[in-house]
Amino acid sequence: MPKLSQTAHSFPDSEIRRIFELSLELDDVIPLSVGEPDLPVPQHILEAGARAFKDGMIRYAPNSGIMPLRRALAKKVTEFNKYPVDPDQIHVGAGGSNSLHMAMSLALGPGDEILVPDPGYATFFMTPRTVGATPVGYPLKSENDFIPQIEDLENLVTPNTKAILLNSPSNPLGVVFDRDVMVALMDFAKEYDLWVISDEVYEYLVFEGEFISPATLDNDNRVLSVYSLSKTYGITGGRVGYLVTPPGMTTRVGALQEANVSCVNTPAQYSALAAVEGPQDEVHRALEHYRTNLARAREVLDAKNIEYLTPRGAIYLFINMSHATGGDVSTWAEQFLLEHKVALAPGTAFGQHGEGWVRVCFAGDTDLLLEGLSRLPSRPQE
Repeated sequence: MPKLSQTAHSFPDSEIRRIFELSLELDDVIPLSVGEPDLPVPQHILEAGARAFKDGMIRYAPNSGIMPLRRALAKKVTEFNKYPVDPDQIHVGAGGSNSLHMAMSLALGPGDEILVPDPGYATFFMTPRTVGATPVGYPLKSENDFIPQIEDLENLVTPNTKAILLNSPSNPLGVVFDRDVMVALMDFAKEYDLWVISDEVYEYLVFEGEFISPATLDNDNRVLSVYSLSKTYGITGGRVGYLVTPPGMTTRVGALQEANVSCVNTPAQYSALAAVEGPQDEVHRALEHYRTNLARAREVLDAKNIEYLTPRGAIYLFINMSHATGGDVSTWAEQFLLEHKVALAPGTAFGQHGEGWVRVCFAGDTDLLLEGLSRLPSRPQE
């Protein structure tokens, strides 16, 4: 057999996926490692997809998505995200991951570098490699409340740096950037003439503070905004996301999609249209469910004297387990799963600055969440 490519070997194995697959081999595991809401999908969303199948809407769609969906998303971005866009700036992707790939394909090429958050979503480190670029982690430190520091960013800039990735609300931290932080980051990007790729997948899931899209501060068309319907509407397997670009990129993005997925599956796009245009009651109910879960989870952790980052958004608790991990959280998380039947995402899955920490998703069943947290070893009183 011929040798696999250097690109194929450049992707590290996913620690989260390893924990997930190991958990499938065990009985009665409490699954807290994967970021997936378990609330029922609203019926009108399911019916729209089923109706599309029944009515024969299963042919190819345009590369950037069906126009009714693009119009609905343009209206949503203009009204909710508060920056005006036209439908031709909307490019429907196969989930947020494909939309992120589109953004990086537009901004990066072989030999380029992109600054990505560390700790940050593992895909942020993987996707640049698909276009021959190199991810460079910028440190998010507990002593700075996990807020990026401009000095740290400036120390990482090289002649090859072409973009910075921002994620607010963030995975795995739940950090929401205040306006002054976002302004400083946009000023930094402008000073070094960088693309800004903004992952806003958790835009609706904010418990505290103001959600701000970087594009509202963009005066020179440098922001590429990535969105997903997966977390908002609980349709993670539907695989519908979208990229918002500055004007004039339709042809280029269409060519990228033709080479990658051709188009997003058509019935899923009609489900997405129903989600965006339909009632949003379930979105608000889900947010309250997450808020309640978070409050109760914090009570368990406080009683165990365990340190954690209080999230202002998203669906994750970032928990400091360094008192128990022995300096190797990846091995500890695997052993904890085997011994205590609780699946946790090791912090090193999100970068080297995640050592000693674990990520827990609190979007699922309340009782299972609390039981899983109750099995964590307490931190000794100082």
